[in-house]
Amino acid sequence: MKYKRIHILVLSAFVIFICSAFIFTNEKEIKFFVPKGWPKPNYDFKNNPLTLNGFDLGKELFYDPILSSDSSISCASCHLSFTAFTHADHKLSHGIQGLIGTRNSLVLMNLVWNKSFMWDGGVNNLEVQAINPITNPVEMNSKLVDVIARLNSSSKYRRLFYKAFKDSVVNSQKLFKSLAQFTGNLVSYNSKYDSIMRHEGNVEFTVSELNGYSVFKKNCSSCHTEPLFTNNSFENNGLSLDTVLKDFGRMKVTQSKSDSLKFKVPSLRNIEFSAPYFHDGRVNKLKDVLEHYTSGVIQSPTLASQLKQNVNLTKQDKKDLIAFLKTLTDKYFLYNLQYRQNIYQ
Repeated sequence: MKYKRIHILVLSAFVIFICSAFIFTNEKEIKFFVPKGWPKPNYDFKNNPLTLNGFDLGKELFYDPILSSDSSISCASCHLSFTAFTHADHKLSHGIQGLIGTRNSLVLMNLVWNKSFMWDGGVNNLEVQAINPITNPVEMNSKLVDVIARLNSSSKYRRLFYKAFKDSVVNSQKLFKSLAQFTGNLVSYNSKYDSIMRHEGNVEFTVSELNGYSVFKKNCSSCHTEPLFTNNSFENNGLSLDTVLKDFGRMKVTQSKSDSLKFKVPSLRNIEFSAPYFHDGRVNKLKDVLEHYTSGVIQSPTLASQLKQNVNLTKQDKKDLIAFLKTLTDKYFLYNLQYRQNIYQ
């Protein structure tokens, strides 16, 4: 019995390992995989050809605190694989020396379909997204010139950059291209919902999940559009202004009052594991999220049009909606060994 369990665990790990976002065409080349029925990605790897060595380099950099000024914080510090690549134990992101940021860390998945990044859309290209946390004074607090110098002084990284780009000299372009190869391949498409949409096997919604799906399509789908479960827009979802953070969202970027209190519509995929919720992490449970939308929406001039009338959900509707949202959990993604740090290097 003991050996049978070990065999099952090894087999499960192997299945999760191969359910990655990419397909190996040989030991060095990677073909990006777009799930059937999904829209065309906004990021094009044609200008950043995918290779296994490039992906591995990006992963190594993602998990290495060398990118922070005091080598204490890595990308993974705020983006944990088993929580859909976000943090889980605090409302706002934490940086070097225990400094606290101003927003909840966004999940990292299906990024190649994003039109913009960050809660306020301040970045519009996957390759430059990492600049913000690396240089932010309360996150990694680094200067690019210092990061590049540290990487060039590392024999390990000169070797890894040579394997990925046939050039051992590190520069910012290659740094961000490799990070994009890793984060761009963090694709979640193997939830129960996906299996049902693909008509795989005998997988079906339960009665509760099916009713929750109907509730979702009626009340949530205009912003959280299938199959990505986001429409990549910015909306004011009726949250009260935090009087300490005083974060006006998208308006910080556009300087337009019409964007006041608007934030990126996040994907609902893997939402079961990505608490806390909202841009400032103010709630920890899905039932509290639904409570906000049914009884806590603050009316204001920029409020999303979908929320200007009350969202009426019964107690059973809420229970069923949460049941449906849990069908968006993709354990192949959350536990994929290909996305985990290689601790044996």
